[in-house]
Amino acid sequence: MAKPRPLSPHLQIYRPQLTSIMSISHRATGAALAAGTLLLCLWLVALAAGDVWYALAATVIGHPIGTFILFGYSVALVYHALNGLRHLTWDRGIGLTIPAVYRSGQIVLLLTIVITALIWAVWL
Repeated sequence: MAKPRPLSPHLQIYRPQLTSIMSISHRATGAALAAGTLLLCLWLVALAAGDVWYALAATVIGHPIGTFILFGYSVALVYHALNGLRHLTWDRGIGLTIPAVYRSGQIVLLLTIVITALIWAVWL
């Protein structure tokens, strides 16, 4: 009789780590950027279509929900870019120790907040 194989830890007892959260977030922001880029293309089409369509697009973006979506797009863009740079440094073999991985993750999160805040401070 074969020995039973061990089961993976269940999600209720598994404690998420910064590295796993950031990996999942990187994938999620990539998907969000794909969807947001389609919206950006629609905005460009409205811009090319003339004043009436651009006014409609500007009204949608100016709505609080539209502004919130734009804010989320900017956060996703900044986070995904910074985390992508982090991955490029790993590809070169830099910062692969556990303390360096956590430190670079914390730096990415901090810079995401700072850069996004600066973008929106200049925009508004």
